[in-house]
Amino acid sequence: MEPLNREIDGTQQQSAAPLLVEEATQEPGSEPYDDEQPSYVPAELVKPWCSNDASALYHCYLIEMKPNFCYDIPVNDIVLGMRSELDCDIANMTFDLEVGRGTITVNFKKAAEIHLSSEQVLQCRRFQITIFGILLDHELPNLGKVLERLCLGQNLGNESIDYLLLPAARMHQRPSIIDWECVTSVSFRCEENSEYHVDCSPPKNCSGALHTKNGMVCTCRIQNSLVYTPHTGLLYCITGLLDDMNGNSLLRPKGRRARSYKTYYEEKHGIKLRFDQQLLLKGKHIFKVQNYLKSCRLHTERDSCHTSVELPPELCSIVMSPLSVSNLYSFSFVPSIMHRLESLLLAVNLKRMVLDRCTENVTIPTIKVLEAITTKHCKENLHLESLEALGDSFLKYAASQQLFKTYQNDDEGDLTAKREKIISNDALCKFGCDRKLPGFIRNECFDPKSWIIPGDYSGGSFLNEELPFNKRNIYIRGRRKVKSKRVADVVEALIGAFLSTGGEIAAIHFMNWVGIKVDLVHTPYERHFQVQPEKLIDVRHLESLLNNYSFRHPHLLLEALTHRSYMLPQIPGCYERLEFLGDAVLDYAITVYLYNKYPGMSPGVLTDMRSASVNNNCYALSAVKARLHEHILASDNVHSNIANTVNNFERLSMESTFGWESDTSFCEVLADIIESLAGAIFVDSEYDKNAVFQSIRPLLEPLVSPETMPLNPVREFHDYCQKMQYIMKKPVKSIQNGVATRTIEVEANGVVKYTYTSTASNNDTAKRLACKEFLRLSKGN
Repeated sequence: MEPLNREIDGTQQQSAAPLLVEEATQEPGSEPYDDEQPSYVPAELVKPWCSNDASALYHCYLIEMKPNFCYDIPVNDIVLGMRSELDCDIANMTFDLEVGRGTITVNFKKAAEIHLSSEQVLQCRRFQITIFGILLDHELPNLGKVLERLCLGQNLGNESIDYLLLPAARMHQRPSIIDWECVTSVSFRCEENSEYHVDCSPPKNCSGALHTKNGMVCTCRIQNSLVYTPHTGLLYCITGLLDDMNGNSLLRPKGRRARSYKTYYEEKHGIKLRFDQQLLLKGKHIFKVQNYLKSCRLHTERDSCHTSVELPPELCSIVMSPLSVSNLYSFSFVPSIMHRLESLLLAVNLKRMVLDRCTENVTIPTIKVLEAITTKHCKENLHLESLEALGDSFLKYAASQQLFKTYQNDDEGDLTAKREKIISNDALCKFGCDRKLPGFIRNECFDPKSWIIPGDYSGGSFLNEELPFNKRNIYIRGRRKVKSKRVADVVEALIGAFLSTGGEIAAIHFMNWVGIKVDLVHTPYERHFQVQPEKLIDVRHLESLLNNYSFRHPHLLLEALTHRSYMLPQIPGCYERLEFLGDAVLDYAITVYLYNKYPGMSPGVLTDMRSASVNNNCYALSAVKARLHEHILASDNVHSNIANTVNNFERLSMESTFGWESDTSFCEVLADIIESLAGAIFVDSEYDKNAVFQSIRPLLEPLVSPETMPLNPVREFHDYCQKMQYIMKKPVKSIQNGVATRTIEVEANGVVKYTYTSTASNNDTAKRLACKEFLRLSKGN
C-alpha cells in the first residue's frame, strides 16, 4: 500500500486517553438536533470604522487576473486593501474562474502597506459602493441613499464588512499602487471637467466638447465613462465616439423600416434631439455579475448582452468618469473572487482553532480545510466527497483498533455497538456541534446578489461570537439550515484533510480535538490456544495464498478461519473479533491505496471506486477464487450454505472481484473470512497496515481503476433522475423474515412515472436491484 504523506510509527506516538466509550454510551447524538445553524463570517473582513480616525494602515494585495481566452476587452488588476494581514498561504493563492469564454486565472500577491487618511478612505468607499451597486443592481435609485448615509456618517462604529477594492494603477502611473484618478471618478462634476484631460484631440467632425445631461463635457471625459439614460433607466459604459454617425444617420433595425436616430427618438420616446449634429456615443451594456466559481459553466464564444449600442450624448448623464470598460469588466469578477477569499479565511480560522494548542508539528494547507467544509451544493470545482471517503475509512479504522485492544473480552456484537455510538452520523454531528463546526460549513451555491458590498453599512451589523479553545472572535451573518448528515460528513472530511496532508499524527490530533480519543499504539493481543494450528489447518498453504506472509503466531490464522458453529474447548474464540478489526483495516488500506494511486480523480470517483471494491460480494468472490472456503472450520449446515454460494458464482465472470454485477447475496461467511484474515495479519504484524494490504491484495486482483470501474446503479439512478428533472419519492423499505423489500417511486410533472419493488436478502442488494431495473426500463424506452 502506498503510504500517506507521514505514516505514524506506533512505537513513537504518545498514548492518548482511552477511547471515550463510557461517554459514547450516553449516545451523544440522542439530543434533538437544531438544523438552524449560524453562518460565520471571518473576523478579518469585519471592522468598525470611525470617521475621525486620522489615518489607517492597509495591507494591500494585488489581485492579478489572466484570461485564458481571447476577448476585445482586457482584464485589469484590482487592489485589495485589508486592515489585517492575510495568512501566508492565502496571500499567494491561485485559482481559476469559470467565465463564458473560458477561464481566468486569479493570482494574489502581497503588494504594499499604505496609510490612508479618513478622507481617502471615504473616497474609496464611495467608489466601491458605487461601482458594485451599479454592477449588481443595474440601477441608480438606491445608490444615492447609500452614499448619502455614508457621507453623513450613519452607522459608523458598527461592525460590518469592511475592506477596500480599488483599481490598480498601470505601470506608467506608479509609484502609487492605486489608480486614484479612477477612484475619484464617482465625484464627477461638469464644472470640474476642465481640470483633467486624457487626450483632447477630438475625432473629425466633432468639436472638443459635447452637450450632455450634465452640460458641456470634454470628449476625453465622456469616452471612458459610465452614463445613465433617464428615458430608459439604463446604464452604459461609453467606449468611444462613432466617427461617421450622428442624430441624422439612419437606424436600420432588423425587419423594420429605416429611419434616422432623430426620428426614432421622437417617435419612440417623444424626445426631440436638439444637437443632432453631434457624433453618437458607442456604449456597452453593463456587465452582469455572475457566480464564476461554478464548475459547470458552459464555455461559449458569443456574448450578445455585450453588443454595442449608439447613444446621443445629450440623452446621457455621466455617473462616473474616467472609468474604462476594462475596469468595469474586471470588477464584475470581484464578488466571486472575494467569496473564495472569505471561504478561505473561514478555513484559516477553523485551522487555527484546531491547531492553536497542538504540541505536534502538524501543518495542513488551508485549501484542504476549505475542501473539507465545502459541500456539493456549492457547485464548485472542489468539495468534500473524496476527503469524506478517506476520513470515514480512517475514523472506522482508528475507532475499531482502539476498541479491539481496549475491550479484549468483548465479542463482535458488543464492539460493533460501541463503535456505532462513536462513528454514527448522529454521534459525529454531536461532536461537530460541540466544536461549533456547523457555522464553518459552506452548503449553498454563491449568489452574487447576496454578496455584501464592503463599506455599505445598510446590510446591518454582525453578531460577535467567541470560538472555543483559542478564544478568537468570529462573526455571525445570520442562520441557515444545515442537515445533521452534513455536519457528520464535514467531520469525516476534516479527518481526511488532516490525514491526506499531515499523515496519521495530524488525523489523530483532529479526532482527539473533536472529542474522539484514540491512539495507534500497539497493545499485545491475549489469546490462549491449547491446540497446534497445524493439526486443524494447512498453515503453509494458507500463507502461500496470502502472498507468502509468515505468521509469527499461527493461532491467529486458526482463529481467523474458525466459525462460531465450530467451537472446540481448545479454541478460545471464533473469527468474529478479527473480522470486526479486519473489516476496518482492509477498508482503510484499500481507500488509501485508491486515494494515492489516482490523485487527480474527481471527488465522486473515489467514493464509487471504494464502494465497488469494499463490499461483501467482492470479498466473497475473492474467497471462492482462492478456494479459501475449503479451509473454513464450520458446521455442516454452514458448509452447505457455502456450497450453494460457490454454485451461484459459477454463473458469474471470475475475471474481476469488484463492482455491482451480482443480483443475489452470498453466504456472508465467505466475505467474513477475507476480513478476519486481514485482522489476523494486522494483529500478528503488530498493526502493520502495509503487511495487511500486500498479503490480501493478491486475493482481490485485479483491483478497480477509473477505467474499469462499472457504473454504480444507485448513483446512475440519482444522476439520471436529476438530469430528467424527475422527483424521487422517499423509498419504502422493510425487512421481514430475513428478506429485505425496497420500493422506489419516481414522479414527473406530478404524475407517477415509475414504481418498482425489489426483494433481496439485504437492503443494499434490494436497493441496487430496484435502481438497475429502473435504468433498464428507462433506457429501453
